[in-house]
Amino acid sequence: MTIHLKDNAWQVENLPLADIAERFGTPTYVYSRSALENALAEYQQTLAAHPAGKDGLVCFAIKSNSNLAILNLFARMGAGFDIVSGGELQRALAAGADAQKIVFSGVGKSAAEMRQALEAGIFCFNVESAPELERLNEVAVSMGKKAPVSLRVNPNVDPKTHPYISTGLKESKFGVPHDRAREIYRRAAGLPGITVTGIDCHIGSQLLDPSPFAAALERLLGLIDDLAADGITLSHLDLGGGLGISYCETDQQPAVKDYLTPLLDRVAGRNLKIVLEPGRRLVGNAAVLLSRIEYLKEGEGKNFCIIDAAMNDLMRPALYEAWHEIRPVAARSASAKTYDVVGPVCESGDFLGQQRQLAVEAGDLLAIFSAGAYGMAMSSNYNTRPRAAEVLVDGSEAHLIRRRETVAELYANEQLLPK
Repeated sequence: MTIHLKDNAWQVENLPLADIAERFGTPTYVYSRSALENALAEYQQTLAAHPAGKDGLVCFAIKSNSNLAILNLFARMGAGFDIVSGGELQRALAAGADAQKIVFSGVGKSAAEMRQALEAGIFCFNVESAPELERLNEVAVSMGKKAPVSLRVNPNVDPKTHPYISTGLKESKFGVPHDRAREIYRRAAGLPGITVTGIDCHIGSQLLDPSPFAAALERLLGLIDDLAADGITLSHLDLGGGLGISYCETDQQPAVKDYLTPLLDRVAGRNLKIVLEPGRRLVGNAAVLLSRIEYLKEGEGKNFCIIDAAMNDLMRPALYEAWHEIRPVAARSASAKTYDVVGPVCESGDFLGQQRQLAVEAGDLLAIFSAGAYGMAMSSNYNTRPRAAEVLVDGSEAHLIRRRETVAELYANEQLLPK
């Protein structure tokens, strides 16, 4: 087991969370190595077991968690990476990534980022607009190179998830419209600095119903056939990511095999390399955010459990009203009360959970679950708060994979006026 109860206290693999707090302090993100490895292996094994997926490539979406140790762990397992900035490219390469397994997504690639990726020799650019295609062609020609390209096609499929993480509808800033894709592909095929290699689609994040994936695939396959009629043959099909995780007991987390197998069955015999871009699914449930209670404050309208983690450490509840399970690290026999779990940040929106039943006292440790995706990656220094430490547990060993920042480091790049 990875994150589990033992003797009425939570631990990660073989280490009690209380011991980790004693050694590294709080707030701290605590990851399970086995949970990370098992999540990636589930994708890789499902692909390898299917004739249509044997040549498949799993590209971890770095935006969900960019810690070098985690990227290196995935790179050692043969994963590729989905990046959305030049910074993520540099980070991936520093972690040992194979450039030939990197896909570059994102709507606003600069010319400098394009040059950086072309010099590195990445697998593919997922182009998201006609102007981006023209710029990429100019950059590639100026370097004497040809850029491998797939178009990110917006299939106008509703993923039925939070509007902030829906990316496949026609109103989205992402991708090229389905009804313009054929025209843009024809243009791409005639450009001297472009090699058309594939097609890409990503409709959203935290999908618990696999049916939107199937609907999007059908639209892509029709376009692939149209392109073949135009003499444009594609070599890979990138189905993106977005498969959801369980954040609470009512979430029905789909199995990777149940999600992927029908898609692989549908593309069997087409001679297309399958590329996938999971992010949250690989890291989300592999970590907890460990925090300590500073005060219990009873109010007239509600009670507040004030902890040392805050919205700057875990933005998702404030940004999306997202739910994370919150559990005392060690159980108490006292009766529970209803609390809003909040941080010290000077914002009314600084909450980690609302209306939670907790039997706790000041000084107790809390574990905020499912914190591995978009937790540390979206953290900030708001209120001049140093970002949390990150620890990876491997069996009975704990490895510090990011030390806690100091306040002095937060203003080290700033300068006083001379007078």
